[in-house]
Amino acid sequence: MAGEPLSFRAFCAARPAGCEYGYGHGDGLSALRDREFPRLRGITYLDHAGSALFPESLLKAFTDDLRKNVYGNPHSQNISSKLTYDTIEHVRYRTLQHFHTTAEDYTIIFTSGCTAALKLIAESFPWIPEGTKQPSSRFCYLTDSHTSVVGMRGITASMNVLSVPIKPKEILSAKSRLPAEEQNCTTPHLFSYPAQSNFSGTKYPLSWIQDIKSGKLCPIKIPGKWFVLLDAASYVSSSPLDLGVHQADFIPISFYKIFGFPTGLGALLVNNRIAPLLRKTYFGGGTAAAYLAGEDFYLPMKSIAERFEDGTVSFLDIIALKHGFDVLEKLTGGMEKIKQHTFALAHYTYTVLSNLRYANGAPVVRIYSDTDFSSPDVQGPIINFNVLDENGEVVGYSQVDSMASLHNIHVRTGCFCNTGACQMHLDMSNEDIQRNLQAGHVCGDNIDLVDGRPTGSVRISFGYMSSFEDAQTFLNFIIATRLSKSDAEIPFQSVTKLMTESVPDEHLSFNSADKLSPIRQVSDRELRNNPFETETTGSWQPLEPEAESIRAAVSETAVPMCRKGGKPITVTKIYLYPIKSCSAFEVTEWPVGSQGLLYDRNWMVVNQNGVCMTQKQEPRLCLVNPSIDLKQKIMVIQAEGMDPISVSLEDNTGKEAVICESKVCSHRVKTYDCGERIADWFSTFLGRPCRLIRQSSDMKSKSHRKNTKGLSPATHISLSLVNEAQYLLINVASILQLKEHISARLKEPLEIEELIRRFRANIVISAPESFEEEEWAEISIGALQFQVVGPCSRCQIICIDQQSGERNQEILQSLSAARGRKTNFGIYLMNQPLRSSFSDILSVGSQVLPVLKENTEIQPPTSSEEKCSG
Repeated sequence: MAGEPLSFRAFCAARPAGCEYGYGHGDGLSALRDREFPRLRGITYLDHAGSALFPESLLKAFTDDLRKNVYGNPHSQNISSKLTYDTIEHVRYRTLQHFHTTAEDYTIIFTSGCTAALKLIAESFPWIPEGTKQPSSRFCYLTDSHTSVVGMRGITASMNVLSVPIKPKEILSAKSRLPAEEQNCTTPHLFSYPAQSNFSGTKYPLSWIQDIKSGKLCPIKIPGKWFVLLDAASYVSSSPLDLGVHQADFIPISFYKIFGFPTGLGALLVNNRIAPLLRKTYFGGGTAAAYLAGEDFYLPMKSIAERFEDGTVSFLDIIALKHGFDVLEKLTGGMEKIKQHTFALAHYTYTVLSNLRYANGAPVVRIYSDTDFSSPDVQGPIINFNVLDENGEVVGYSQVDSMASLHNIHVRTGCFCNTGACQMHLDMSNEDIQRNLQAGHVCGDNIDLVDGRPTGSVRISFGYMSSFEDAQTFLNFIIATRLSKSDAEIPFQSVTKLMTESVPDEHLSFNSADKLSPIRQVSDRELRNNPFETETTGSWQPLEPEAESIRAAVSETAVPMCRKGGKPITVTKIYLYPIKSCSAFEVTEWPVGSQGLLYDRNWMVVNQNGVCMTQKQEPRLCLVNPSIDLKQKIMVIQAEGMDPISVSLEDNTGKEAVICESKVCSHRVKTYDCGERIADWFSTFLGRPCRLIRQSSDMKSKSHRKNTKGLSPATHISLSLVNEAQYLLINVASILQLKEHISARLKEPLEIEELIRRFRANIVISAPESFEEEEWAEISIGALQFQVVGPCSRCQIICIDQQSGERNQEILQSLSAARGRKTNFGIYLMNQPLRSSFSDILSVGSQVLPVLKENTEIQPPTSSEEKCSG
């Protein structure tokens, strides 16, 4: 049965020989997790390659230390400063001990992180540029490298030094030695490679270090002396590194990858044999033994660390490292045990995941790996994959991420700052990357498919506090969202038939390109982001009737054409959401402002750090019911168990207002605080400190503006506190079709009104055909004209019942199944308000006149009744 391979018993049987799980805790880590990571209850955190999580005891030990001791600036000579200096030196020795080396062989230079350490190397390495009498230097790097390594070539290029990318396969074939007469050349070259790929978890041989330095392995055939930069940031988070054996010249690390705290602190471990050759031009505070302000005289400190640590180091964070090492050792017994524990989880998850099949035999996932997960010496606790549908087509990573969020599973998606590995595993050419860019895709966005092909993937990674339950929850999530009940009954390939043989040869064989090449996909629909909904009723009476029909043309050449035999399309509901992510306010007609419906998403709730709160973090926001009274010029806010409270509609941007900057989906907006009275109301209802803020009207013209796709470059649309566009439109016919799919999967079918509220639209229309709105380029409603700017890609908010705040994961899953791998529902609209003396009004019952996209077949109307009028 499907459940057997997911049992703890199956996990234990599948565990590779020599890989112990749980650090000797007989309770399966539950006591450790409850004591040290209570904040993880209900959360499955699988992004340890992104950041480790700090344990409670680390934070307590550190804060106790700070409370008991006075730490001054280490550059001073007083008692507190001397304590700081001595403690920092102790942490240096403790760090060297962790990597099995001493101060005789290595110097630690503290930096702001691994990236800063890499930049320091690029700037200080003794490069010999092109055009000199000596042979010039080369900077070579493995293409499976982090962006921060590849970025070093920007510095080397400015120094007239050539950079050469090397593919993993190429380094294995570069074994021929140089002729004897060329081996005496002293030109310094630098080769960089990761000890562990942050993309796939592949561990590259540490033996390369000595092979390259000795000349046994040559990245490129060129006379000179090779130095090795070992990017260990990903590797040391879960594996021991013995620098007594593997003596790389430079080893950059980031401590948050190991401990989770502190962030913003890293180090460069420099081999003392290369340290005297490093060059430095800038000198900051603490790095000079002596200098003259009036003359060009400067004498650096003798200590390499002091010479390169410009300014005052982050001394309190450095002191935290001591507690990090102590607590990690106490909880786990050391890095070797962490290596075994995390690999046991990764090995098991990989085996079950790679054997999941649909009823037709098609795999559920495509895993991107250069190893078979047979040994922790060649593979780290990282699994990179894309989910496939039963036809072998990739399900976009954004959709998988949204689904995972529904189950409170935290994963990482994209290319993980490693374009080289992404290209290699996803079979993307340089031209593909450039085409994706032209299609609008950039690093870190949610455009997961371009022309049906993936732009990135999904990564899960295990850390020292990960448990079997984490792996089990993730696998159950994949099964529940991808396989039907009948599929799930198909037996998996036996999980106990795992490779537990001895460790394979250290040199990996990178011969899996064929099995990893992604299947070419058929193009899917474009994706976007989302807004939200709920209900109350109200109406607005216009001051005077419209005297004429005015059309503000967004496109002068487009002519509205109706489908042959098409029935009239009308507006059936209008909603605005005065407070972002709170309940909807339903109206029959409403004035239109420069940013959309008047007062739509003019306010939002923020937490104590000023960060916007939505139903994703706080579902109870949907139970807050705001309504607008235009005559009294107030917004009334109500919630069960709370006395109603009102807020003036008039701006309060005078001297007494607290102006602050906030962000909404990366857009910067100017806002002001609505005061203590309202803050106390929301804090009481939500049970956490929070405040209500409002977009400042005198800042609107400058703040949240968007140059929207489809509009001319000069057209800047002003937005309120929405995510993507001024309006969101949905079609009742589309809701009805979706309801059929959902009803088949739910015990109790949803009512149509409840579904409409879940999709939190501004405009609800009744069109004859489901999803025909996705073929529209523009629409007219009365005297208003809107341009369609794209589909709305839905997130987990549609799973929240807008009347109770309860979640139902099936809604998003049903939408995905119904829409064929995507979660698009509804379309975004933009409107340029009419420049006339008459108020723009949106009314229920108004006719909707669509203009079809250029490539959509249209039929001219056959009778006067079918003609689209203004």
